[in-house]
Amino acid sequence: MSRQFWSFLAVGLAVVAAAVAVIWTGTKGAHLEVDGKIINVRGIHLGDSELVAVDFRVTNSSDVPVVLREVSLRLGGQEQLKGMEVSRPDVDTMFQIHPQLGGKDNDVLAQGDTIPPRKTLYRMAEASFNGLASIASVEKDLVIHIEDVDGAAFDITSEEQPK
Repeated sequence: MSRQFWSFLAVGLAVVAAAVAVIWTGTKGAHLEVDGKIINVRGIHLGDSELVAVDFRVTNSSDVPVVLREVSLRLGGQEQLKGMEVSRPDVDTMFQIHPQLGGKDNDVLAQGDTIPPRKTLYRMAEASFNGLASIASVEKDLVIHIEDVDGAAFDITSEEQPK
């Protein structure tokens, strides 16, 4: 093979690599990417269940809005236990009935809400878990599960996960 062949091959591969890099970086914002942090977990014991209110920060770092299909609270670990969500209208009632929860600092993040592109929101969720001994067991294993209407799912955990 001639030297000219190898030089044309090298130049062609460089052009293809540059084109792939431009396309990759140009479409990066079109891929949903949601992350967040749990700010505050509070709860009260109600008979055989634990009522949990969670304040958190959620960030949509993509160029596409996230339209929520589901927001749920779960306890991680080997077997995930899904909490029974308290609906948006009932959250205010729960704070009135149970003042030991403290004040309501943020709006509820619920089905149908939208997280705008490149925005950070401070929101809350509330759920009850049956058969828990204390709020301490909730704080360390809590997972906020967020699903987009298109099927993408994201979890915000109470502990910092290595990347």
